[in-house]
Formats: sequence, structure tokens, C-alpha cells
Amino acid sequence: MSHSLATHPDRLLPADPGTRSIARSLLERVQDLPIISPHGHVDAAVIEQNTPFPDPAALLVSPDHYVTRLIHASGVPLDQLQPGNAAPREIWRQFCAAWPLFDGTASGYWLRTQFESVFGWQGELSAEAADASFDAISTKLAEPGFRPRELFKDFNIEVLATTDDPLDNLESHRALAEDPSFHGRVLPTFRPDAYINIAHPSWTTNVERLISEASDGGTGYRGYISALENRRRYFVDHGAVSADHGVKTPATLKLDQADAEALFQKARSGEATAQDRNVFEAHMMYQMARMSVEDGLVMTIHPGSFRNHHQPTFEAFGADTGHDIPVATNYTEAIRPLLQDFGTAKDFHLVLFTLDETVFSRELAPLAGFYPSVYIGAPWWFLDAPDAMLRFRSAVTETAGFSRSSGFIDDTRAFCSIPARHDASRRIEASFLARLVAEHRISDDRAHELIVDVVDSSPRRVFKL
Repeated sequence: MSHSLATHPDRLLPADPGTRSIARSLLERVQDLPIISPHGHVDAAVIEQNTPFPDPAALLVSPDHYVTRLIHASGVPLDQLQPGNAAPREIWRQFCAAWPLFDGTASGYWLRTQFESVFGWQGELSAEAADASFDAISTKLAEPGFRPRELFKDFNIEVLATTDDPLDNLESHRALAEDPSFHGRVLPTFRPDAYINIAHPSWTTNVERLISEASDGGTGYRGYISALENRRRYFVDHGAVSADHGVKTPATLKLDQADAEALFQKARSGEATAQDRNVFEAHMMYQMARMSVEDGLVMTIHPGSFRNHHQPTFEAFGADTGHDIPVATNYTEAIRPLLQDFGTAKDFHLVLFTLDETVFSRELAPLAGFYPSVYIGAPWWFLDAPDAMLRFRSAVTETAGFSRSSGFIDDTRAFCSIPARHDASRRIEASFLARLVAEHRISDDRAHELIVDVVDSSPRRVFKL
């Protein structure tokens, strides 16, 4: 029986027949387990309101900066890939003409799997097949059963975390939690970057609104801290299990009250320097850890991105348009002030991510191998490709074992790609464990226990589910 690339039962499994056989058995053990997605960017309102998906281009091309960035690199202007500037069918034609560019990429793998497994398109994409594939996927999107709630069930999703502004009312999360017809958990995630990073263009406005709405009458720095604490508790009351922090560096710093107050007031007056901004953000990362120790929210940190690298593109199209570029990251010294006070705090969970692969073995695995609070965030963003996932396992396991990692993080806005991403992760875990069994480094029985742990138990344990 012949199989397509998207449905071949041995995709991503080892080429060696003996090791592949072991991997098949391990994959079978976890293939049908429910999906636990503790960090992502799907809008809860889309699920709550069961909003129909738009046309193929608006769903799969324009909002996915992994897709648009590579097409742009081939010479296609970004405005030809954006709704409002080009018709959906024209955008799709540009994408199909560029499809060969995605061979070997993670995006190509997710998309190929989605096209066949989710949308039922079994042909190969090409410029010639652009209109036929657009029409076929459009027909699928129009089906009554092809809505977010139905797909949530079909995808076997048990837990899906969103990413939310601290002042969001979380009404969609509340409605889903109270809806007896919805089976699953959609959890909010506290994401305060725009209220902590002084360099954010809306920082002053955000902070004024935060203090006004959530400080219980407090003012100044004390009111600011109280407001953040109050909003975190609001998120906990609405089901949140984690607070997520996107920072340029993982620097942490404990300032005394007077110095923190002075920096805060300097920032509000618009007089803060670049160094002041770095110091204040580092101090607030320390404060976020303190709050996590107190309220129980898991703290996740993902540093190391030079955001909006191309200023003209940012000015024309805004953020998240494909030019966030990784930079080298230092954790060992940067995170130490935080860990001195909270690294051994009871029930504190700190998940550390990186875009710098050298950090996995040099810094994160040793940190997680000592501090009970520290867990290693699974590959994500630019590192979520199959080979990078294998490198991650090789880099961290020899020092930290399997128990100190977060479980897979899909980190996606693309709802329809979630099952493909989790399936790929499970295949990679099976492949890595199969090699250890074949090399007589662990037993087959133990490998079957470990794959359940890394796929299912780890995310539940780390994110307190």
C-alpha cells in the first residue's frame, strides 16, 4: 500500500529498520492520548463563539509569519500577502507558487499534514493546482461540522491555554467553563509584557489604566504592584495556571523599594534611559517570580528575540510579521538573583525557554538538574522543527533526564495545526527513546513508561493541571 508523505506511518521515525520498529511500538503507546497545550495563542472567543474559519488564505497564509517570511525572502512584497491589499485567491496563488520553498521546513511539514489530514486535500500544491486547492479547502471550511468547537473535540484536545492581556475580562473563558455542552478546558494565561517593558509604545497608557482599574485606590509604584497582584488573582479565579513573559534577556534584579519607586516615576515622566528600562524590566521579572511563589501561577520566560528587526516592515505592517531574529542568550548569571531567593521555594515552577540552542546543554540542563523550581521549556518558535527537537533531547537528557522538561509546547496561533504539531513531537520522542533502547541504554519497558511521562504526565505536572 502506498502512502503520501503526509500520512506515511513511519514519517519522522528512524531510518534504521530495527530502531524504527521500536519507535513504532512507542508511538502506538501515546498516539491517541489527549492533547495538552499549556502555551499558545488561539483566541478563546473564536472557540466560545464557534466562529467559522475564513477563506484558506486568511486562515493559513496571511497570519502565519513563518509562511509569509519565507515567501517574502524569495522576493514577494509582504503587501501581496495581506488581506485588504490582495484578494484571497491571489494570495493563495502566491503561496502555491512558493510551495517548493517549504521543502524541509517545519512549516512545510505542519502544512502538508494539515492539508491532507484536516482539510482532505490529497494533491500536491503547485501554481497549477492553486485554484483547485483553494476551492477544495473553501468547501471544507464551509461545512457545518468544520467549526472550532467541533474540531476541538475531533482533535482530542483536553487543555488549551491562550495568551491574554492582564486587563482582559476573560468573558469567553468564563462562558466556556460554564457551558455544559463544551467538553475541554480553555485556560487564560497572564501576559504582562506591555505593562512591564517601559520601551513598549503603550506602556504609559497601559500602566495608567492598570492602576486606575485594578489598584483598589493605590497610587504610584505601590499601586502598580498591587494592581498586577490583583489582576493575577483574577486570572487564577478564571482558571489560569501560568504567567508568561517575553523578554529580550532573562536578566533579573532585586531593587529596594525606593530605587524601584524612583525608576517607575522616571519612566512615567518619559525620562527613562535605555539602561533604566533594562533595570526596571529585570526588577519586574524578580517581582513576577515573587508573585508566582505567592499565587501559584507557573512562571514561563522566553527571552532572546530581537523583535521587529526591519524597521520599515514594522512601520508598514506591525509586529509579528516575520522578522523577529534570535540573539545569543545568557541564563546562568542573568537568572541567578531570582533563583537565590526563589529557586528552592516550595511549589514554585519556573519554565525557561530559549531560541539559542547552545543554552540547552550549557545552562538550562544544569540549572534544571539542581533547582527544584526550574524546568526546561521544550523547543518552540524557530526551534520547533523535527531535527531541532531531537537535538534538544540529546542536549538536555544526559544532564537533567526526562523529568525536568515541560512537555511539548506548540506555541501556535494556527488552531488547525495543533494536532500535526503534537503528532510530530510524539514521533520525535518515540524516535529518541527508540535509539536509547536499541543502544541498550534503557529497557524497552522503561521507554514505554517514559514516553507517556514526556507526552502526558510532564505538562500536567509542570503546569499544575
